[in-house]
Amino acid sequence: MHAANAQAFWIQAPGHGEVRQHALPNRQAHELLVRTRYSAVSRGTESLVFQGKIPESEYTRMRAPFQEGDFPGPVKYGYANVGVVEEGPDAWCGREVFCLYPHQTRYVIPVEAVVPLPEDLPAARAVLAANMETAVNALWDAGPRVGDRISIVGAGVVGSLVAWLCQQTAGARVQLLDIDAGKAELAAALGLPFRHPHDAEGEQDIVINASGNPHGLRSALALAGYEAEVIELSWFGRDEVTLPLGEAFHSRRLTLRASQVGGVSPARRARRSHAQRLQLALTLLRDARLDALIDGESDFLDLPTTLARLSDADRPALCHRIRYS
Repeated sequence: MHAANAQAFWIQAPGHGEVRQHALPNRQAHELLVRTRYSAVSRGTESLVFQGKIPESEYTRMRAPFQEGDFPGPVKYGYANVGVVEEGPDAWCGREVFCLYPHQTRYVIPVEAVVPLPEDLPAARAVLAANMETAVNALWDAGPRVGDRISIVGAGVVGSLVAWLCQQTAGARVQLLDIDAGKAELAAALGLPFRHPHDAEGEQDIVINASGNPHGLRSALALAGYEAEVIELSWFGRDEVTLPLGEAFHSRRLTLRASQVGGVSPARRARRSHAQRLQLALTLLRDARLDALIDGESDFLDLPTTLARLSDADRPALCHRIRYS
């Protein structure tokens, strides 16, 4: 069956985006035609893509599942799309689904590439699914235990979600840290203790850096207790990072480890697929308090100027939601 044309957002060159007409292919029997209701802008990776800061060595590894074009551009990039199935097998028609698809008004996709939303999860909140999936993977990597002292550096979307999940560990003492005192309101909305890194409790069992800033990673190392683990969730693109790996790093026998959502954590890889991890992320989004992580919304057709503004903002945004007519 032939589907109507669509519109898609492309990064034409670093710092410049445009909305293009997009001809959709004929839908096959095993495929769905999805009309997008919302998508979301990742303030971390997507900003680096928009600014052309993806290292050439990472061009292949950093491809999104349904990316078109190549870095640095022209490229169609994105991975947080919530829509409704307009055409497909009867069991799917009318269902709301999440897909790791770029910003596009309609798209044709294999059935196995989408995950249906839980009935009690609003589509407007489901745009956080990719961020929650990253947070789930981080917890699988970090492996928090009963009674652990845990610090999360960086009260952005992913950092806040990680802290929110960690606090559900029995007996855990969790602190969410950020240099922006304004993030205290967000922490309060999520029921999380908030501190400036300079005022944070030290000797932590696990410290997770989600700040996107080398200073945040340095703070994480300083907060770690003897033989503790520091988990690095930030990705710095082409920027080099200098760390104090002298001082007490060796005498404290610290472990610094990366966590990246592209691969399921080794702690669960043998028993969990990417699809199962995403399904779990969607079920964990049913708490209405998580709406506090969405701090802006704009129209799809405004995306070229919206992404330019978000990428240049002095104060990093939380999740910015894109609405479609």
